[in-house]
Amino acid sequence: MAKESLPEWPPQLTEAQVHSLTLLATTYALSHGLVYLPVASVQPPTPTSTIHAPLSLFPSPVPRRLFNQARNLQSLYNKLYARIAMDEVFLDRVMGVNGVGKVDEFTGELWKRWKRLRDEGGVVQSLQLGLFRSDYMVHVPRKDEPANLKQVEFNTISSSFGPLSERSSQLHRYLHASTGYYGASAHLTADKFPPNTTISGLVEGLAEAHRAYNIPDTRILFVVQPGERNVFDQRWLEYELLERHSIHVIRQTFDELSASAHIEATTKALRITLDPSLFSSPSSSTSNSASIEISTIYFRAGYTPTDYPTLAHYDIRYLLESSRAIKCPSIPLQLAGGKKVQEILTKSGVLESFLPEDEHKPHDLTAIRETWMEMWSLDENGDSGVQKARDKALELVLKPQREGGGNNVYKESIPAFLDTLPEAEREAWIAMKLIKTPEGLGNYLVRAGGGGTGLEGAVKTEVVSELGIFGWALFGEKDGERKVVKEKEAGWLVRTKGKESNEGGVAAGFSVLDSIVLVD
Repeated sequence: MAKESLPEWPPQLTEAQVHSLTLLATTYALSHGLVYLPVASVQPPTPTSTIHAPLSLFPSPVPRRLFNQARNLQSLYNKLYARIAMDEVFLDRVMGVNGVGKVDEFTGELWKRWKRLRDEGGVVQSLQLGLFRSDYMVHVPRKDEPANLKQVEFNTISSSFGPLSERSSQLHRYLHASTGYYGASAHLTADKFPPNTTISGLVEGLAEAHRAYNIPDTRILFVVQPGERNVFDQRWLEYELLERHSIHVIRQTFDELSASAHIEATTKALRITLDPSLFSSPSSSTSNSASIEISTIYFRAGYTPTDYPTLAHYDIRYLLESSRAIKCPSIPLQLAGGKKVQEILTKSGVLESFLPEDEHKPHDLTAIRETWMEMWSLDENGDSGVQKARDKALELVLKPQREGGGNNVYKESIPAFLDTLPEAEREAWIAMKLIKTPEGLGNYLVRAGGGGTGLEGAVKTEVVSELGIFGWALFGEKDGERKVVKEKEAGWLVRTKGKESNEGGVAAGFSVLDSIVLVD
């Protein structure tokens, strides 16, 4: 689909209509849990107020064929990254002390603890769970060429905003049902709003791991950051686990786990010791016990160096990794999501080693490859990787081995950054060609506070949107062989940012939550 096939966006509204939509959107968001905790130097232990999450007034147009393509690819990506996580030799070579871990302290500390665990024979749980998100943008290489789908990155840890993205799509359905968007666009019809059931999709993966653990009266542990403002995105998963699957959740930070977590010497079960009065329930046999066994550890923390301010925090991660609980993700699966792995996959023959052609049709591998932009390591062939990045700086983004937004270096900032980057650290960075997104697409972006716009926080601006497809995979050793036990596509999100912004993280303050109107 050529750029010209995308409609002019957003549809034209009067100032009164913008006011009306903004009021409807923000009150709906506050009424339906599309919310954040407000900014505070220290979050109170018991929240007393919320603000609506950053949002768009209109869903963003996405070609139907590209949306379907992204969803169809997710199963292949689920299998690909599960198999990478099970390939110790590959990860040791790429991310270990002779690879990225040699020059990137964060990666190195994680890898060293995984290696220590293997050397000590301490891997007692062969099953792993991945809750994934594959992020894409619509790429328009030239005006006269069809648009295509290009992958930004693949996330293997703390793949967030699934629940709030479902709320965001419900918000746009509500605005359409209540106002018809004032007849502003023929594209805005109910059949163009795709369903979004990301909460149940992600929870199905967590529940599958819990059932595979198969010990009564266990709970799922959410490892969280202190003072988390995006807590409601996590709580919706917790509510669904309890209401749909009767599975309880415990939330703990790394610091809390340093006092509460211990591992049984014989069974290697992870147990959390807590105040027993907090768990009194006539339906639970653990009601008089302060020690709760954990079936599955779901990390919503641990993806950034700031989550490990001391070596003792890495040791807490090691303790959790050495338990019998199923990890989501394990350390190897977290390492598999590194940008260096994404770059290595583009090299000849690497993809086939994980998705052999006797298992997959050749066009499956072609379909994956066609989503990749050109990328290379800065340490490629001595100085040539750096020189190439200098020569093409205005077409590039440089990426380190980090998640969470705000870490990349873009275009005109690249030459000065390369001047200061030590040669020894080049291996930890990749260069990637920038995706050329459609021109002329806009939206109304609404953030709590409004910024003095006079439109209740709605700001009309040219935008770039990023489509994320969620999936999950339960994998590991079963029946004597390493395999993907079960996997599924699990929903989607859209994040939209002003075109002047390079970064895309919602929690980092760059993007707003959006949804989709399909364009044929």
